[in-house]
Amino acid sequence: MDLTWVHIIILITSGLIVGFINTIAGGGTIISLSVLMLLGLPPIVANGTNRVAIIAQNITAVINFHRKKLIDWKKSFKLAIPVVLGTVIGAIIGNHISNDFFKYIFGVIAIFFAISLIFQPGRWLKEKENLVRQSVTPAMHILFFFIGIYGGFIHVGIGYFFLAALVLWLGYDLIRANAMKNLLVLIYVPVSLLIYAKEGNVNWTYGLIHAIGNVIGAQLAVYFAVRKGARFVRYIMIFLIFIVILQFFGLIDVEKWMPSLGF
Repeated sequence: MDLTWVHIIILITSGLIVGFINTIAGGGTIISLSVLMLLGLPPIVANGTNRVAIIAQNITAVINFHRKKLIDWKKSFKLAIPVVLGTVIGAIIGNHISNDFFKYIFGVIAIFFAISLIFQPGRWLKEKENLVRQSVTPAMHILFFFIGIYGGFIHVGIGYFFLAALVLWLGYDLIRANAMKNLLVLIYVPVSLLIYAKEGNVNWTYGLIHAIGNVIGAQLAVYFAVRKGARFVRYIMIFLIFIVILQFFGLIDVEKWMPSLGF
């Protein structure tokens, strides 16, 4: 399919929205995949191409969060090791089988996640120093290994898994957890991208154009997250995760929200 100005505008505009959503919470990848497939990319190629923009978006987010001294670099790198190992397995799986099974797993977990956000707000808004100071345990390595498998496979909504682990298990508040989540994503996504690229499942032109919008969206997300605080992030997350749940269970269709392209 020839690349037109309509395609470019849609890729950049949707990228801006996705960059904001993914940086401040997660789930924006649903929009990316819908747009890329709507523009003619096969599902697996869309899944690989999307990772180009994710890298650009997270470079921007990590730089900005680092400037505000919100990243625990030492603990992030320790957690990144099992994530990367899991990513390799997940990316290999993602190149060869359907995404449906993992989608439903995420949908079920997302429901419990949303319930916790709504009915246990205190667990998400205040940092727990006793948990933050603890060392990374083997159980944490196992948890992040499985998160890595999911991320390498489909990536959609992985931000929620990282946030749940970083807030509920490691004790960070939503702002610092968001900062570390973006660093972890930045570390593991290039690994999965290389595997998709090796299989020929990346459209670099679409990915790089989409990345322009992602970078702008990430800049805006960091600004609002830090300026508005954890409560603002929590409200955004509650809204977004319900959209993700409805999409995964077929109650809404994000593709129908996209503009008609005349294809």
